[in-house]
Amino acid sequence: MFIGHYGVGFAGKRISPKLSLGTLFLAAQFLDLLFPIFLLIGLEKVKIDPGNTAFAPLNFTYYPFSHSFLGVLIWSAAFGLVYYLFRKNKKAAIILGLLVLSHWILDLITHRPDLPLYPGSHIFLGMGLWNSIIGTIIIEGIIFIGGFYLYFKTTKAKDNVGKYALWGLIIFLIIIYVMNLAGSPPPDEKVFGYVALSQWLFVLWGYWIDKHRIV
Repeated sequence: MFIGHYGVGFAGKRISPKLSLGTLFLAAQFLDLLFPIFLLIGLEKVKIDPGNTAFAPLNFTYYPFSHSFLGVLIWSAAFGLVYYLFRKNKKAAIILGLLVLSHWILDLITHRPDLPLYPGSHIFLGMGLWNSIIGTIIIEGIIFIGGFYLYFKTTKAKDNVGKYALWGLIIFLIIIYVMNLAGSPPPDEKVFGYVALSQWLFVLWGYWIDKHRIV
């Protein structure tokens, strides 16, 4: 799942309006922000494998630190705890921890059984929504549109930046989504890792947008 995670991040603004959209994106996409780093340093592995599922040409062969259930529980607790230590906001910390966990839950729905329970586990989970392109687009589209609607109704632009930067992000995310569907798979794993690192830009974009919008 890709834009669906951003939809969850958008929706978080409705629950905790004081949280910046950038922080919400950071939590909702935290696992996929970690994975390319772990991939590029050789800690985790993926293979470019067209046909592995109908939707994504990726075979996640080893990613227990970023995407195992136990690992995600640890990352969720750590994310919320760090936020609480800096901001002393218990409610926001819990929400952010749950957003990190939400990423794994959505991946559980979309991935084929490749999510390990814990590092070294021989049990892998995944419901395989990615085996249906139409099903993936519908479910992910509903989450994305619903989350964006909640954010849009919760905030309003202070200036033109707050208006156009938001719509620019929406258009850009949709373009990337369509390109991933219609384009060729990455030439190799390293290229995929470097491209995946660009998702950090969306976190910064979220902070930029939120500074120009008010609740």
